[in-house]
Amino acid sequence: MLHKRWAFVTGADRGVGLELVKALLSRGYHVFAGQFIHNNGELEQLRLIWEEQLCIIPLDISNEASVHAAVQIVSNVSNQLEILINNGAILGDISSTITDELNFEEIEQVFRVNALGSLRMSNALIHSIMRSESKMIVNISSEAGSIGSCWRTSWYGYCMSKAALNMQSQIIYNEIAPQGGKVLVIHPGHVQTYMQGKLDIDGELTPAQSAEHILELCQQRLQPEYAADKLELIDYEGDILPW
Repeated sequence: MLHKRWAFVTGADRGVGLELVKALLSRGYHVFAGQFIHNNGELEQLRLIWEEQLCIIPLDISNEASVHAAVQIVSNVSNQLEILINNGAILGDISSTITDELNFEEIEQVFRVNALGSLRMSNALIHSIMRSESKMIVNISSEAGSIGSCWRTSWYGYCMSKAALNMQSQIIYNEIAPQGGKVLVIHPGHVQTYMQGKLDIDGELTPAQSAEHILELCQQRLQPEYAADKLELIDYEGDILPW
């Protein structure tokens, strides 16, 4: 009997997260899909097709109790998790500059989701991850988190939270890499998503295209011959971005 390969995707309701779930399922993975939007039609339709492989879990990564409940569901199903993809994120205000009155409550919520949400998930699932063969954590970051190439005068919550995610990834990498653990920090590209509350039709990539690029990079890192001596922030094509 073949061993079931489980992956977990947060922010799986739509966009890149939903397409990552679809692509993982088509590759033979069993998938835990973190669902934030209640009664999400697309995920429910997907479950009708992949009933045996898809487990939808209500999840708010900014809420400790929600993460704990989700992890309990995972542990009841499997004690190994091949891949955790921390995809869930929110954008927040992208227009206010330092001369405006900043909404710090909103900025804090962006941090709770984008930076601490992924840390909650990685921390809660790390033992299951390290028991698996792949031992892989994928943090979906952004070029907006790159300090070296920063050009913006706003986007405080998003840019700062993604920079924090990058640092978090490095700290995790320092711990698990000697034990065979793998960490990827990926800018998914300018994607046609709903992060601004409406579909961004100016995006260069569809969510499906971005998801395929991301999983291709994951597959490259899972090859026995692949070796990396340090962690890098990369884009969806594998090119290195400045931290």
